[in-house]
Amino acid sequence: MVDCIFCKIINGEIPSSKVYEDDLVYAFEDINPSAPVHVLIVPKEHIASLEELDEGHTSLIGHLHLVASKIAKERQINESGYRLLTNVGKDGGQSVFHLHYHLLGGRNLQWPPG
Repeated sequence: MVDCIFCKIINGEIPSSKVYEDDLVYAFEDINPSAPVHVLIVPKEHIASLEELDEGHTSLIGHLHLVASKIAKERQINESGYRLLTNVGKDGGQSVFHLHYHLLGGRNLQWPPG
């Protein structure tokens, strides 16, 4: 998508601090972190939100979760705990309409989140 900031980051048009990349996923440091570890995990395919997924995306979503677990282990937050979340829609707090997950950890994460 032409005006999508995450598509531009994936394509290298906007710089980012890359954490992980493969054929399906690009992960990078959030520029405004909410925790000591705050990584955005983004599918390379432009999907506006969770609501656009269908059965054809099942393996992609599983892969995103495996990538999140891998990054959590690399950042050594897997034993103490972390949060993996996605915001859906304007009222759900989604501000970039390209599906993405926030991997948050490195501190005690309170509940409810907000």
